[in-house]
Amino acid sequence: MTSAPAGAPRPNVRKLAASAMASLRDPVTQTDLLQICKAVVAAVLAWVLAVEVFDLAQPFLAPWSALLTVHATVYRTLSEGVQSVSATALGIGLSFIVAQALGMGALTLGATMFLGLLVARTRLLRQGGVTIATTAIFVITTGYVQQESLLLIRLLDTGVGVATGILVNLVVMPPLNDRSAERQVDSIDKQLGSLMSDMAGALGQTWSTEHSQAWIERTRGMDNDLQHAWQLVRHAHESGWWNPRRRWSRRAGDPTQYEQVLRRLEEGIAQTRSMARTINESTESAHEWDARFREPWLDLLAETGERVTDPDADVKAMHERVDALTRELSSEDLPGLLWPIYGALISNLVNIIDIVDDVATARPVRT
Repeated sequence: MTSAPAGAPRPNVRKLAASAMASLRDPVTQTDLLQICKAVVAAVLAWVLAVEVFDLAQPFLAPWSALLTVHATVYRTLSEGVQSVSATALGIGLSFIVAQALGMGALTLGATMFLGLLVARTRLLRQGGVTIATTAIFVITTGYVQQESLLLIRLLDTGVGVATGILVNLVVMPPLNDRSAERQVDSIDKQLGSLMSDMAGALGQTWSTEHSQAWIERTRGMDNDLQHAWQLVRHAHESGWWNPRRRWSRRAGDPTQYEQVLRRLEEGIAQTRSMARTINESTESAHEWDARFREPWLDLLAETGERVTDPDADVKAMHERVDALTRELSSEDLPGLLWPIYGALISNLVNIIDIVDDVATARPVRT
């Protein structure tokens, strides 16, 4: 038995390193890391500015507000910044008013938090309700509510944090997130194409209901990936709002095109699931397909799977071959009992080929 050379990395370590590198190349991971770095920089910078420039005592709201303000998109950063300032101001104001009415104590803290969380149920400051309550905890438990001048300083403290968060997010340009959406769309393309190729391979041999049921389950898994893709596309759309990179980037795609692609992919998954269910019913009925249908249809299914994986391929010849198969079968003396199955499978295939053509036409700029 031979042993690994001294100092050589273990296989599992190499796998972990390869997995980590692959993860670092993922646009989603890169965006998350960028957000972490920007949030840290914004919080630290806000605290330094509050202490060194504005000479604020105990400026705990500055880094906290900066942390809450930095988001993945310019639009959300600005909107959350406005909400943060508004919520903090409301929290300070409520704390002062309730303290004047009830005095200092647990009742004041509870009443202010109740009002703050109640505001969270309104549409205007739905995202800022917890901020209102948290601000109330800060200013009441620290005793600032008893000193009006200190309340104004806390408001300035918040303004410094929000402004810093917005500035950092504009200087370190937020990504457009088109690549994340693009990769997810490509992943669904490949999964769908791989499924069709696997179906063609299995149907060319001996298959069972276990195969067809597994194919149906795979289409359901693609539905989940599709939902994630919709989230990424919506996020990519939002990431372009008020983002200067949308004008400068040559690789920026049009999010509406991704939406068109996803709608067609939804139909493609549904057509493939319908195909798998038809095959499942045929298997349960123990129907044996006629070779005059089976062989050419399986060839078309396998090639369609390859075209789905590469939607830029020309599918005009595929249409012609399906039409030729339909004409040929219509003149053959095939068992009438199986015509509904043959017709359904051919119809599914035609629809998928149309979808591949539409996806290639609507495809955004790809890497």
